[in-house]
Amino acid sequence: MRSSFGVTSTMAEESPLLLSLVEEFVSGQQDSKAKEAAKGVKDGQFTMLQLVEALGGSLTSSQPHTRARGVQLLSDVLQENYADLTEREVEVLIAFYENRLKDHHVVTPPVLRGLQALTKCTALPPGSAVSMLRSVFQDVHVQSLMLTERGCVYNMLINLMETREAELKGLGADFVFGFVQSMDGERDPRNLLLAFQIANNIILGGYSLGKFTEELFEVTSCYFPIDFTPPPNDPHGITKEELILALRTVLTGTPSFAEFLLPLIIEKMDSDIQSAKLDSLQTLAACGSKYDHRDLAEFLQGLWTSLRREVFQTSSEKIESAALTALTALTSCLSRSVVNSDSEDTLITLLDLVLTDCKHHLCEPDLKLVWPSAKLLQAACSASNRASHIITAAVMPSLIEQYNSRTQCSHRRTLLEVVQRFIKSVKTNTSSDTDESVLSAYRAALCSMVFSALSESNSSLQITATTVLTSLIQHKGLLLDSDVGLAVDHLTRLLLTEEDESVSSAVVECAGALAELHPAALITKLIPKLKEEMFSDPRENSEMNSHHAMRQRCLSALAAVSLQPSVVFESTPVLLQVLSSAHTDGARFSVDEVVLACRSLQRIAEQVQDTEETGRCFHDNIIPRLLSLALQAALQNEGSSGHRSPLTEEVFLSALVPVISTSCSRLQPKLAGQTAARAVSLFLDGDVSFLPDNSFPSHIQLLTKQQEESWSRSQLVCLLMACVCSLPRSVEVPQMERLLFQLEELSCSCSHLLSYTSAAKCFAGLINKRPLGNSLDDLIQTTMKRVCSELGCTSSPVRIQAFTLMTWVAKALLLRYHPLFSLLTDKLFSLLDDPDLGPMAADSFSLLMSDSADVLNRGCHADVRIMYRQRFFSENSAKLVQGFNAAPQEKKSNYLKALSNIVNELPKQVQVSELPALLSLILEALTCPDQSVQLSTLSCLEPVLMNPPQVLIQQLEALVSRLLALLCSPAMKIRIASVRCIHALSQFPVHEVLPFRARVLRALAQALDDKKRLVRREAVHARGAWFLLGSPGGR
Repeated sequence: MRSSFGVTSTMAEESPLLLSLVEEFVSGQQDSKAKEAAKGVKDGQFTMLQLVEALGGSLTSSQPHTRARGVQLLSDVLQENYADLTEREVEVLIAFYENRLKDHHVVTPPVLRGLQALTKCTALPPGSAVSMLRSVFQDVHVQSLMLTERGCVYNMLINLMETREAELKGLGADFVFGFVQSMDGERDPRNLLLAFQIANNIILGGYSLGKFTEELFEVTSCYFPIDFTPPPNDPHGITKEELILALRTVLTGTPSFAEFLLPLIIEKMDSDIQSAKLDSLQTLAACGSKYDHRDLAEFLQGLWTSLRREVFQTSSEKIESAALTALTALTSCLSRSVVNSDSEDTLITLLDLVLTDCKHHLCEPDLKLVWPSAKLLQAACSASNRASHIITAAVMPSLIEQYNSRTQCSHRRTLLEVVQRFIKSVKTNTSSDTDESVLSAYRAALCSMVFSALSESNSSLQITATTVLTSLIQHKGLLLDSDVGLAVDHLTRLLLTEEDESVSSAVVECAGALAELHPAALITKLIPKLKEEMFSDPRENSEMNSHHAMRQRCLSALAAVSLQPSVVFESTPVLLQVLSSAHTDGARFSVDEVVLACRSLQRIAEQVQDTEETGRCFHDNIIPRLLSLALQAALQNEGSSGHRSPLTEEVFLSALVPVISTSCSRLQPKLAGQTAARAVSLFLDGDVSFLPDNSFPSHIQLLTKQQEESWSRSQLVCLLMACVCSLPRSVEVPQMERLLFQLEELSCSCSHLLSYTSAAKCFAGLINKRPLGNSLDDLIQTTMKRVCSELGCTSSPVRIQAFTLMTWVAKALLLRYHPLFSLLTDKLFSLLDDPDLGPMAADSFSLLMSDSADVLNRGCHADVRIMYRQRFFSENSAKLVQGFNAAPQEKKSNYLKALSNIVNELPKQVQVSELPALLSLILEALTCPDQSVQLSTLSCLEPVLMNPPQVLIQQLEALVSRLLALLCSPAMKIRIASVRCIHALSQFPVHEVLPFRARVLRALAQALDDKKRLVRREAVHARGAWFLLGSPGGR
């Protein structure tokens, strides 16, 4: 070693620190000195050459353990400094380590660690990779080593395969043989993952397997199927699934394994172990993408027999699904084969087997084998276009004949369901849109079957027929225009006459599928007919209910079919006409029908293609029309003491808000800016020039304080909110300062609930999107000054209004993490002690933490930061606890309710981690007389009980007492939740809960006689768990 590195005998003497480190490591057995030595080399205190010289005596010692310690120190230092070695140094070290592999067995482990470090060197000399591996394969019996050292060998192979692939391939099949010898007998899952990686690299890298193909297969396939259960709290985190996938990649990686693997799979599929069956089937499916027909031909009979058995006699849906997937993969593989004139067509061979065993069962729709047979045929059919043609030609004529000859509805429905699955299985198997469909030859017969079933009176047959029709529609290019026209006629008839909800729902879904590909037929036939019937009057009063149900179906259908812009242009005028008609003649359409029309418009706005064309439609026609109708209704209501338009009802406006909000949120930037300008000018200046049917009086005032009887006009502020608060943040709202002033004024002075609440929401929605800066801070502080002034005066008539505004502004600031939010938070906490507003303040925390449907949500482009709920909880939970402890007894319920509202909206993971710290308040909340507090507390408590912290176990007495008391609650939901929590307590450590067993069983016995079935059901499960505590066979 000394002559190789060219080190003089004086170099080591010049570094007494190094000599000391070597002495303390080798003789003193202080392993920590290796890190110090490695750091010294890295920092330049001494060199690797000096370390070798200092180790001279240890490396040549007559004592094996001393030599092993010396090699260990050298290897540990190399692990940290291998990147800095020169090629000459690496060459000498390799020669040294290879020589030491012949040394005593105690020296081998550190030698292997050193060699592993050297395999990572970039300065590895040519030929050294082969030299190292030959030495390891010849001089080391890998499986006699400990776990770590075996891992060193595998990692050496992986490193060299990544950097010296060409050299290793020069070894030929000897490399594979060496690896097989090294891996043979490996049992540790960590090393198995490494070994499977090496085997996969050998296969994918194109290494020569030579005569060792079967040996490589045997040494890996002996683990198939994987049977591994990780130990509890396994720090390595290796799962059974990881091992399965790694082994499967190896076994299916090369067709060379086919002759060995396929018989093994057939054998394992006969296993009684479900996991072995599943692994075998999934491995067979993976073979489909790697093998060709020559690899599979010899084993088709055996494979088919096993697959058929797993589907015909299945006891598990997973096994059945895996078998069907495997059959599809096999069929797909055989479909890719190029058939020569003198070779057997293996696809035909397989499909003949499938048809022979399955086809005749399709003629027995009342027997149980019809479905397994159909599934197998459909699995093969879905594999390829060619398979689809063969299977369909063999099966479809028989199915059609069977349907036409059967008279029982149940048989016909079964046959229709089978046909529908066949249609779906060949749906995507055409090579291009211009090719003739597999089903083209049977189009007429299939349409005849569907239309015949739709004409039946049996609802289940009609529903099945709509699913078949949907599948036919989705098969592009299959149906003729005449077929589509007949389909529309049948669907229209069912919509207008069929009162069964399940049938009408299926019809509406089918009409939606038809609208995607054939919008013209709906425009010319369906929509005009639906409009005609909706606006017709019932002939007699007795028909009112059925007429109302028909209108509901029509309105739902109009929304379902409005997917294409061309359909939207025809359907939305009908819905707007419904609203207009309800306004002019309140008796013609009920409030429920008007609300449903709004929901249909909302659904259209959500689902229609987002194009400039549709945006223009909503901007120019729909939104102005809706605003116009709402304004007409409000003005008419003020001037009339008798007839009241349904369009002034709060339920209608609440349904109208999401229509406008959704529409505006999807507008293009230019149209969004115009919409904002129009809405602001309407509400601030009374500009009605853009509204249709412009017969409004001039100078309409909508945001100024109105007389008490003018609530119908002031409540329209909710529509302003829908327009301006749903726009993207990039859209500038004009006259912002004036608008905010008017909204604040309205929210703090109006006495109408919907009006001042909507004004507060609109104010908050605009605040949330306003850019940061002094302007925003000044506005918030000015608003809070006014709000605090009103809240501070107990005789103020607008305290509730001011509180509502403050709550919504607080939410707007919370969502965006605004610094001034704490100002509003502190005020909310202080109000929990207020005699009048305390309960409202407690409820307001639910509003802060929950999602808002109409404003301040991501759909409205609000500024919503991630994890804002967790941040609010972490910053304010301590304040809540302090306030609770300091509050008088009669006010504590407000704090409990506030806590419950906050915690109930937190993610479950946060609840589990944070609730133990609040346990005292949680226990108090269970005794709170407010049922909503009890229920939300129980819902939060249940997941925590599944994995209880120690602090909870220490409070078992109090917890059990409170939960048992809630079993007598008058509210069913509370009784159910408390029983579930008691059930969860049974999973606590037995010695902790056993003292409560008799007491809990007595209480649960009473719950078994509860008047509500759902409570009794939960009590049975809970009592069974507690009864087994401490019993033989129990916990």
